[in-house]
Amino acid sequence: MDLLDAVIDRSADIQERVGAEVDQISQSIFEPDDEAVTPSYNDVLKALGRKGDLTSKVRESQVSIGRLLSFLAHEAEVMKWSKDMPTQLQSMQRDVVLLTDHASFLSNKITFLLDAMLGVVNIQQNAIIKIFSIAAVVFMPPTLVASIYGMNFHSGMIELEWRFGYPFALILIMVAAVVPLVFFKWKKWL
Repeated sequence: MDLLDAVIDRSADIQERVGAEVDQISQSIFEPDDEAVTPSYNDVLKALGRKGDLTSKVRESQVSIGRLLSFLAHEAEVMKWSKDMPTQLQSMQRDVVLLTDHASFLSNKITFLLDAMLGVVNIQQNAIIKIFSIAAVVFMPPTLVASIYGMNFHSGMIELEWRFGYPFALILIMVAAVVPLVFFKWKKWL
């Protein structure tokens, strides 16, 4: 009985430690103290994976101990054990049930943090892709104007004969670059 009690206490200690470490990871994800000290996504995902694995092993252990305690409680009725033994068994069974529930809570919290971490990564990737998309759209019109004026023929392009044809083409390229930027800022896409 003392051995079972020690195993249950050890499981409770492990769950308490895992809960504290998961809280630290949660804080590093949602409330980082300093952006430069924020752990890498790989480190966070690996740490959450290790905590989830440890929690599932503790929960599996608690389920096995719970089954053993149920067997001992049934045998306590048949065997002539001391009177305080059934009370001790009931106490340990309650502890195991509570620890199993707590392990389930920790597993759910770890799953939530994994989902949240992947959501953060997804949001940051979307922001990067948005910047690349805007850059492509901003540089598309000036590239079109420059490629038109860079063609090697003169027929139909009267601006090439103008005295200010070259500055006109440069201004047209700049306007073609600025108009999409102004439009994106007006739409609050930037």
